[in-house]
Amino acid sequence: MVNRSFADQLSTAVDLFLVYLRSEKHLSPNTCGSYQRDLNKLVGFVADCRLAQWDDVSEREIRAFVAEVHREGLSAKSIQRCLSAIRSFYQYMAIIGRVSHNPAQGVRAPKVGRSLPETLDVDQLTQLLAFPVTDAISSRDKAMMELVYSSGLRVSELISLNIHDIDFRDASLVVTGKGRKMRMLPVGRVALQAVGAWVKCRSAWADYTENALFISKTGKRLTVRSTQQRFDHWAKVMHTQGKVYPHRLRHSFASHMLESSSDLRAVQELLGHEDISTTQIYTHLDFQHLMDVYEKAHPRAQKKND
Repeated sequence: MVNRSFADQLSTAVDLFLVYLRSEKHLSPNTCGSYQRDLNKLVGFVADCRLAQWDDVSEREIRAFVAEVHREGLSAKSIQRCLSAIRSFYQYMAIIGRVSHNPAQGVRAPKVGRSLPETLDVDQLTQLLAFPVTDAISSRDKAMMELVYSSGLRVSELISLNIHDIDFRDASLVVTGKGRKMRMLPVGRVALQAVGAWVKCRSAWADYTENALFISKTGKRLTVRSTQQRFDHWAKVMHTQGKVYPHRLRHSFASHMLESSSDLRAVQELLGHEDISTTQIYTHLDFQHLMDVYEKAHPRAQKKND
């Protein structure tokens, strides 16, 4: 049973931290929600330990907390994210002078098996994007899908685009990514044509006050969920293998760019990754593709039939 008096005292600092994340760090609502859920778990645990001050928490309590949520079935990846939230929280608390140490600094989460991102090969993408444009909806959907693959956009970046963010003359766009960081990206010829065709249709739906590039029939900006549903719809229509979602096209963009250029830094900039280690996952994907080709082609690598 959580000690409510302790929990209330501890939660006050968490609330201040969440305000800081929103107003100063400009983190997305989804990210702030994840931080809040993770820290609320910790609040309950620390209150049960009868500790009323965050500075009283030691590395021993953090290790015990990790062990408890692991026993409850929380995945290694989720525990890793949870520890990251705790470290960030304590860094903030140190800045405002509320704590003297960070008890989560030396605590490690269970190892996470890093899965490779799902991609589509060039032929699969060509087939997927070959659906006919017969009306405004298909024109809009074609423009969205071409743009994600052309410029490697996140779905949140796609739906946040405004009509004036696309420069047709320079074949470029300006997008606001994570942490409200802006970056300029090139737009491919086919994507530019698709967006241009959609802009002509858009005027029939859009109110003059609406700036969103991609809108619904009601004239409002598309949501993440509705965009995901449109990608899935066309994957089924075109009989594309596996589930298709916006991030799979972003993964495909990164993989194909890296295969062709081998320029990891450039791909990092295009994707808007802060840490190059995040981009390096695509080098593993590229190597796996080479291994598949090698095992099929090399006479002494081929597995014998039983």
